[in-house]
Amino acid sequence: MMAAKLKTAVLGATGYSGLELARLLGRHPRTDAPLLLRRSAEIETDGPAVGLPHISGNGYHGANGNSPIQPFSWSALEQRGVELLFLATPHAVSRELVTEAMTRGMITRGLRIVDLSGAWRLKQEQHRAVYGFKDANAQAAAQLTERAVYGLPELNADQIPSAALVANPGCYATSIILALAPLLSAGVVDCERGIISDSKSGVSGAGKEPTARTHFVSVADNFSAYSVFGHRHTGEILEQLALSSSQLIFTPHLLPIPRGILSTIYVYLKREMTADEVQACFHDFYKGKRWVRIFPAPSLPEIQFSVHTNYCDLGFCLARDGRRLVVVSCLDNLLKGAAGQAVQNMNLMYGWDEAEGLQ
Repeated sequence: MMAAKLKTAVLGATGYSGLELARLLGRHPRTDAPLLLRRSAEIETDGPAVGLPHISGNGYHGANGNSPIQPFSWSALEQRGVELLFLATPHAVSRELVTEAMTRGMITRGLRIVDLSGAWRLKQEQHRAVYGFKDANAQAAAQLTERAVYGLPELNADQIPSAALVANPGCYATSIILALAPLLSAGVVDCERGIISDSKSGVSGAGKEPTARTHFVSVADNFSAYSVFGHRHTGEILEQLALSSSQLIFTPHLLPIPRGILSTIYVYLKREMTADEVQACFHDFYKGKRWVRIFPAPSLPEIQFSVHTNYCDLGFCLARDGRRLVVVSCLDNLLKGAAGQAVQNMNLMYGWDEAEGLQ
């Protein structure tokens, strides 16, 4: 007898990450076609669109090729028997909804959540301050903050399977943490000399809501830095890598392309090393990790190699003095930086192979 398929829902299915999630879950071998939901605010903004015809085949929920999107309600989740809820919603919305799920007793009754926003990624108040959260139920929010697991499978695969709330990492943070974790774990980085990450992202990383910065005329034939010394992903990087703010300079840039991230990271090493030693450091750390590819030096990743995949590609160049190292990290901000990583987390939560539904 075939095992029952997991019942999932995606709230925020009309956004870029939500669309990718709907597509991935719709073809995943262990999940039912997801319940697609939108907030009332989205209905007012986007109009009365009833479905997503471009992500499904004939017969999806009996919709004849059109994936229906319903207004969000807790009763809709209960009626459908949803076991796992994906939140592809703004930070403040996720913060409010997860707290509400807890106070309603839905998490106690078995509902699990993967949140793609920044609402639950940060443990330290000094880092959360950038979001300006105003928690109506501070006690519940504090409990959830403590319980939330940072959903970076390559670092936290031992914690994710038992988690009720997984905080999916930020796209920039994923690219930088995965690039630095092997070196910092090995204790070879001279952190007191500082680490610099010069990161670039495609426009979809800014989300679907249009702004003056993301209009076509602002982005096309242009390249710009933004949020210098103030990007929201900085706190994630510092917390996950146990760095102080004085040890990292992270500058994001906007590329005139739809999707993809490239981070160029500059570090000083504590001792002279060979390229083979650095290569071994990365290979040893990511041995058996399905979604990290290590390029042989001096080959370097490019956005075109990882876009539309769940891979994070890593490569490096070592200076002749053996002390100055440049690491390049590339990924698709909508997949390994968002929806793909969310599905990877789901696979771990339910004891499935990390590659299921992502190949």
